[in-house]
Amino acid sequence: MEPVRHVTLILKQISTKHNNVLNRFLSSAASASIIAVCSLTANHAMAQQHQNPFLTEYDTPYSIPPFNRITTPDYLQALKAGIAEQRKAVDAIVNNPEAPTFANTIVALDHSGPILDKVCMVFFNLDESNSTPEMTSVGEEFYPMYSAHTDEISMNSGLFKRIKTLYDNRNKAGYTRAQMLAVEEAYKDMVRNGALLNAERQEELKTINTSLADLYLKFNKNLLSATNEFSIVVDDEKELSGLPATSVAVAKAEAEKRGLGEGKWVFTLHAPSRLPLLQYADSRSLREKMYKGYTTLASSGKYNNYPVIAEILKARTRKANLLGYNNYADYMTENVMAKNVKNAEELLMQIWKPAIKRVDEEVAEMQALADKEGARIKIEPWDYYYYAEKVRKDKYALDEDEVRQYFHVDSVRKGIFTMANKLYGITFTEMPDAPKYDPEVTVYDVRDAADNHVAVFMTDYFTRPSKRQGAWMSEFKGSWVDDDGRAERPVIFNVCNFTHPTGDSPSLLTLDEVETMFHEFGHGLHGMLSRAKYKSQAGTNVDRDFVELPSQIHEHWAMEPELLRSFARHYKTGEVIPDALIEKLQKAATHNQGFTTTELAGAALLDLEWGKLTSTDNIDVENFEKSVAAKLDMPGEVQYRYRSPYFKHVFGSDGYASGYYTYLWAEVLDADGFELFKERGIFDPATAKAFRENVLEMGGSEDPMQLYINFRGRKPDVNALLRNRGLIPDSSKSITVKSSEGK
Repeated sequence: MEPVRHVTLILKQISTKHNNVLNRFLSSAASASIIAVCSLTANHAMAQQHQNPFLTEYDTPYSIPPFNRITTPDYLQALKAGIAEQRKAVDAIVNNPEAPTFANTIVALDHSGPILDKVCMVFFNLDESNSTPEMTSVGEEFYPMYSAHTDEISMNSGLFKRIKTLYDNRNKAGYTRAQMLAVEEAYKDMVRNGALLNAERQEELKTINTSLADLYLKFNKNLLSATNEFSIVVDDEKELSGLPATSVAVAKAEAEKRGLGEGKWVFTLHAPSRLPLLQYADSRSLREKMYKGYTTLASSGKYNNYPVIAEILKARTRKANLLGYNNYADYMTENVMAKNVKNAEELLMQIWKPAIKRVDEEVAEMQALADKEGARIKIEPWDYYYYAEKVRKDKYALDEDEVRQYFHVDSVRKGIFTMANKLYGITFTEMPDAPKYDPEVTVYDVRDAADNHVAVFMTDYFTRPSKRQGAWMSEFKGSWVDDDGRAERPVIFNVCNFTHPTGDSPSLLTLDEVETMFHEFGHGLHGMLSRAKYKSQAGTNVDRDFVELPSQIHEHWAMEPELLRSFARHYKTGEVIPDALIEKLQKAATHNQGFTTTELAGAALLDLEWGKLTSTDNIDVENFEKSVAAKLDMPGEVQYRYRSPYFKHVFGSDGYASGYYTYLWAEVLDADGFELFKERGIFDPATAKAFRENVLEMGGSEDPMQLYINFRGRKPDVNALLRNRGLIPDSSKSITVKSSEGK
């Protein structure tokens, strides 16, 4: 899933991926460990005056935030100071008697909020990874205040006048390509955020934006609460039949943590608990209970998100209409590579038809196996994971529980670092004394072949109740280059939700989790290797449907034999993964891709249908979902990857709203691009150099399709995605188990 990224200029003050100002930042979470430290710090401050870390230069290695010195009150104090600082800077830009220039307007705005940058990057990012009541309380004031501030600047008539002057004269100003794009994006973003509206309509838009900020916060709060509230308590050991020992151990530890005593096991909706149960539990009733618990998440009771979604849809439709668009999907797709809804839907339907055809074949295989075993059942949605795994064992003699023994989390981390070194010449050295926001975070100094500092990289891999579900990349500090050539290097981090080691049970990753680590690390490389000059164009500050290219293309290396042999070792014996097992992985690479592709494409099509609505009165969310499924002729055994009440990508912010399709759009690019590596060698230096220089380093400083063409030599071929997923014949024999955890 996605990084958090700059939205152009003031609306892009929070960098990395992952979009919109509120993207990712509106779940109610923050760091419990930090709050504990903060409490100690606050007590000490009673005897010694506390200095807000956000209001001074960080005195830490590479300007890593000094997490241990941050107290809860620091956030709002720094936010207010940052808003005041940026207002003053914007006033200076607006009142500058000199004619507008790129330097005194665009660059000045790009660097207008250093305090705001610092506090938002820390608060927004920690609010994703650990939830506490204190931080949730701060967020209820923080988010609306920040949203109002961004509205104030994006609708500033004096600022818009200067930017419009630059925009109108851009073709005779002698701009570099990056400067031209920066001017065009600045103008376009202000127009898209209401700069051309009259005062009355601007006030209405501000009200809508504030309302949306509140609604996203409520959606995420409901989702986190509903997720943590649900559990399945098992008190009959026979019900655990089929489950891997690691899953049983985790469930036992969860029961002990809840004080339930001996002979109890607790399963939750968090992926490391939910997915193994659905995949391996012989108890059909247990699988059904988990499946229904997940697919009805946040859809009833005190955490019901249906009313919240209805209000979000009304607000979005009104916002789109105010800005001159027929619907919200038109508004969102205009600003990315797809350009319009029709192009996005056409791509999805090219994928949808072969995907549902493959589902029919997969279900037939499962039903035949169930009949052969005398199960006397009809395959239902809660049977899909279970019988897909059975078919894989039967068809390919591949047992994923056996495979996991070779994917200890530390071994896979070695794999991503080895890949980065072989492709881009960078190394990772642990910094044990560096500031960290949680004890389980690991911090690395990233250096190039000439031993120059490239970036700081942090990993936060294990699940905890306070961390929202999924996986993502973000940053605590962006990158840019000053006019004197001095480069500021970034602080990047990856977050996942892998099974925590318990007792004698280590953290062994599933194939999907291995791909997830490679996926998020690809986003990390996009941030770490950026050489874009301007903050608003650096790293993952690119079009939403281009940002997934670096993440998804790096998934391909995870299952390549050459790399596998370098990191995949049995966690007990140290034995290198056998060639026979690699061969099985190769043969089973596209197993179950009908299901995986259908649930993903179905969710993307549902998202676009929500965005296409022109009338949002009296919306029945559940019936609307059913009507879309019926229109698509969606197989009854497959559900949307996310149903609307827990579709955080779309309703937890507007970062992926009418944009969830971008994972598949970008997969066309990544599958086509990796075919070039397969042709020339997966670690071919020239190909790696071309990808680094034309994609990873450039950020948003050039049109994304042009960047791809510069790397590949031509536009992408949509059939590459179908070949990669095994939906049409694949002559390249490339293997990639497509991750879905971050999507």
